[in-house]
Amino acid sequence: MASKETLNNALKEAMKSKQNERRDVMRSLLSAIKQVEIDNRVKNDETKFPTELTPELIVDVLQKEAKTHRETITELGKSDNDHSDQISQSEYAITVIGEFLPQQMSREEIETIVKAAVAQTGATSAKEMGKVMGIIQPQTKGRADGKLVSDIVKAILG
Repeated sequence: MASKETLNNALKEAMKSKQNERRDVMRSLLSAIKQVEIDNRVKNDETKFPTELTPELIVDVLQKEAKTHRETITELGKSDNDHSDQISQSEYAITVIGEFLPQQMSREEIETIVKAAVAQTGATSAKEMGKVMGIIQPQTKGRADGKLVSDIVKAILG
């Protein structure tokens, strides 16, 4: 599980080995984490928003950053202009972020969980997707892309 210490050590290592692109990604991630901590201090509700992020909350920040990079790639891919440099930077960032995220579940593992949840809820149509997702999300949080999970649920219920 990712921690600020792990990320700081990775930053130091990137700086020592003169891996500038990796260094920049690490700085960006640490900056995003720091921003969340500052925002939480402003909210000032320690029970809901701790000022020092737990490893689980750090994973949430990393996943959000990875999602932002995936969206950037999608948007730049739609553009008529050549954005290959920016796309490759985002792809590299996703690769680096992936090193600090938990192992992602395979499609088969997700399908097994979805089928069990469908059987448990007795859902028969896409209208009951919310019930199924309520059971699935705690099991897949941080380990599976939400869009993929949603697509699998729709396919099985559809």
